[in-house]
Amino acid sequence: MTLSANISDIADSSPQGLVEHALATSTADDCVVIVRDATSANLRWANNTLTTNGVMHAVTATVVSFVKRADGIAAGSVTGSASSTEQMTALVEGADAAARAGSAAEDAAELVAGEAAPDWDLGPVHTDVHVYDAFAPALGEAFGRATAQDRLLYGFVNHELTTTYLGSSTGLRLRHVQPTGHYGCTGKTADLGTSAWVGGATRDFTDVDALAMDAALAERLGWATRRVELPAGRYDTILPPAATADLMIDAYWYAGARVAWEGQSVYSHRGGGTRIGERIVAPGVDLYSDPAYPGLECAPFNVATSSGNESSVFDNGLPLARTDWIRDGELSALLQTRHSAAMTGQPVTPAIDNLVLSVDGATGSIDDLVAGTERGLLLTCLWYIREVDPQSLLLTGLTRDGVYLVENGEITGAVNNFRFNESPVDLLRRFSHASQTVPSFSREWGDDYFSRTATPALRVPDFNMSSVSQAL
Repeated sequence: MTLSANISDIADSSPQGLVEHALATSTADDCVVIVRDATSANLRWANNTLTTNGVMHAVTATVVSFVKRADGIAAGSVTGSASSTEQMTALVEGADAAARAGSAAEDAAELVAGEAAPDWDLGPVHTDVHVYDAFAPALGEAFGRATAQDRLLYGFVNHELTTTYLGSSTGLRLRHVQPTGHYGCTGKTADLGTSAWVGGATRDFTDVDALAMDAALAERLGWATRRVELPAGRYDTILPPAATADLMIDAYWYAGARVAWEGQSVYSHRGGGTRIGERIVAPGVDLYSDPAYPGLECAPFNVATSSGNESSVFDNGLPLARTDWIRDGELSALLQTRHSAAMTGQPVTPAIDNLVLSVDGATGSIDDLVAGTERGLLLTCLWYIREVDPQSLLLTGLTRDGVYLVENGEITGAVNNFRFNESPVDLLRRFSHASQTVPSFSREWGDDYFSRTATPALRVPDFNMSSVSQAL
């Protein structure tokens, strides 16, 4: 393997030093090393009182070793804590041993070659509690206002800064700094009988207004003063951007090219192959990912710690650019590794860590959708979403923290929660109205998995509320 530095030059525990140490220590034919230096700061509150706060720092690493065999190339991957060269050595030894014990990888490909990026030598960027210098005082003021109005606030905010370093025996030296933040607050009446939720994503908390958050909760709890019980059925339903994001993330996650090629998903062509090139949703609908999308910026290169249907360790370092998954209603691409792309005959389109849904010509806001609805429902968010049928991507789940009745263009009360059964692909075919695309946050998936989305509100004339739920 080719090395870019001598061991004597790299005996340090900086992220770059750890990468170089691992590359120099490995006895495999090739090696890829990924080091992540992550800090996070959080606040938690309940009953109008701040309960906990904390700052955490962790350095983790993945070492992927590659060993050439008579029948191909075997890969071994090991991930663990890595705050010292000794820990890195243990990870390297584990990855090298795993590669030598493994069988030839079906996704084997030539590793991406490159050189050091201009920012490679820069250190990791950290966050701390000062990210809340403006938010925290306003939150205290919101506590006081909520207490005076017999309202209880429960919530959590988290901000992370993760600096990723990726190095390879083929010369790659890449660095990316990723800010990730989110806020969520549930408001409850004093008797705990009614709840409402607001939340969102942010890069730095300069755009999060705690007083506006509380005001939105007060308004929603006010909507629920009148309670109406409704049966299961199909309703003219408005999905706010958060609920739209809940569903579109599933449409994205299940868009693996190999699974589609093998006939196991909604993106499979009947008779064989994929539906790439077919119109699958309404004209004017675009679903895409773009590492440079303003406000949703993410890593512009591929990072894979393991291989699977939608990822390959051999693809580490591949450059990423805007990818249209659906363009003007037509399926344009699926999640492709170089291995699956060879199977399907389509371009290589790895996963990207953001998602945007837009509808051509859509303007206005969710308030405009409400104003245009004679009788229907306005959702807050969805949760406990699970796949029921992969062939149609039928999902089931529950509504949560506020389903509101719309009558003659106004919100007139709150109704009971429901279980729903719907396919996000089918919804994109059936919706009747859409708002403009805005930054959004999935209640179901945003906290831990996927927080960078921009989506419109959608009005669906026949959303399937399959049964009544007793959840609040």
